[in-house]
Amino acid sequence: MWHRLVWHRLVWHRLVWHRFPTGGMLVWHRFVTGGIGRGLIVLPADYDVVIHTDGACSGNPGPGGWAAVVKHPASGKVQRLTGGAADTTNNRMELTAPLEAMRSLKPGTRWKVHVVSDSEYLVRGMTEWMAGWIARGWRRGGKAKGQPVKNEDLWKVLNELCGRLDVTFSHVRAHAGHPENEECDRLAVAAIEPYRNRR
Repeated sequence: MWHRLVWHRLVWHRLVWHRFPTGGMLVWHRFVTGGIGRGLIVLPADYDVVIHTDGACSGNPGPGGWAAVVKHPASGKVQRLTGGAADTTNNRMELTAPLEAMRSLKPGTRWKVHVVSDSEYLVRGMTEWMAGWIARGWRRGGKAKGQPVKNEDLWKVLNELCGRLDVTFSHVRAHAGHPENEECDRLAVAAIEPYRNRR
């Protein structure tokens, strides 16, 4: 893992690289003095795929839905993916959305992917907490030291997928007028409907 401080637009930014043994690379970036909700930036890059995601749940736990808008900038192709579960949580839906979107990509190519989400849980999990979880055998640190990582099954799949790709993550505020995020929210909420009476 490498760290680098960059002075950009009168603010210091911290860039962090983590290269997986399989060759994939995870990159993230944030204001050194800012929190995740206002500190993440998207640096200029040529992405093969940009994935916008959201998850929703009615009851938490309860029936839930997830959505992803998958964009291929070079071709202009846009793919919308949705799904859900009868008994789940909002966090599981937030994790499932990018997982299924990355699974939908044609295998055998190390795609350069950027994931945009309003879930701090997803973004911080992938960019701040993952390395510690793995080092502790998928146990939490801090005040919850020694407790199992929640949603371990989904985190492991996300970690595996990111190892095959070059993935960056950025956070956007929910319900702040971001067009793709608003679309994902509508799709995720609509995806709950088929599961409402299945519990």
